[in-house]
Amino acid sequence: MASTSHGVAAVLSHVKGSDFLSSSDFTSEQTSALLELAVQLKNGTRRIDLGNRVLGLIFTKASTRTRVSFQVAMARLGGQTVDLNPQVTQLGRGEPLEDTARVLSRFCDALAIRTYEQRELIDYADWATIPVINALTDLEHPCQALADFMTIQETFGRLKGVTLAYIGDGNNVANSLMICGALLGVNVRIGCPEGFEPSESVVDKARDLAISGAKIDITNNPMQAVRGVQAIYTDVWASMGQEQEQELREKAFQGFCMDKTFLDEADSQAIVLHCLPAHRGEEISSELIESNASRVFDQAENRLHAQQALLAALLGGL
Repeated sequence: MASTSHGVAAVLSHVKGSDFLSSSDFTSEQTSALLELAVQLKNGTRRIDLGNRVLGLIFTKASTRTRVSFQVAMARLGGQTVDLNPQVTQLGRGEPLEDTARVLSRFCDALAIRTYEQRELIDYADWATIPVINALTDLEHPCQALADFMTIQETFGRLKGVTLAYIGDGNNVANSLMICGALLGVNVRIGCPEGFEPSESVVDKARDLAISGAKIDITNNPMQAVRGVQAIYTDVWASMGQEQEQELREKAFQGFCMDKTFLDEADSQAIVLHCLPAHRGEEISSELIESNASRVFDQAENRLHAQQALLAALLGGL
């Protein structure tokens, strides 16, 4: 990992002006450098001023942590955000995406988009002339993964060779954990009910990207997934847009509520992660969230630092 400010800047100079639509958009070296920059920003050894740059937020899906962390990140970088809520802009009245993307490129310096279809995000990136950031789609949540691995690195002082077990639905968070973990040399195990496995194409991509012998494993046995690992992670069973499947999923995920019995199977120093919001007593016990092993709120805070580093890199503030 590039440990100096100069080394980090040199590695990240190549991402200036680019999009961040997937964890796979950055190389292993660039991802590591981004995490190092996030650490520098968090501990105050690095300060960056983007000179009043503007980030536009287009959030079709509800958000707390993603929205606030992007807003605060831009403020700390000397910039500002504009909330482009589709319900109060022409986006909600059917203005063509290609028109919106080109107009906003004249007003803003970057766009962070939180929506359903990955295709919509790609279309924005195709038409915009400014960086477009994936703030969550149904396919991936790459900004979340950056904060997750930053948290693991803070705890263990390393990433290569660490094993993370994700228990639950093979969703966007699971996808980004696999891809980003592969780039960082982290072994990622996904434990999910039969029929809720992540996409085979995403699993194959992660395995192709894996460095330092990192392994990506899928199992339907959650206890097998967590055995001996350094980090256990879960997310809600029904993501936004899947609320009508809640009852079906509760039945399918019986035995997948991450509680102390899961932690007992993991490494003795294992940590507990959840990207929030959490349904306590459903996918995770309140006891685990409040336990000494929990890093859930450190993980939430690190969204700010990781996204601040990402914005600085994409907008050329290094």
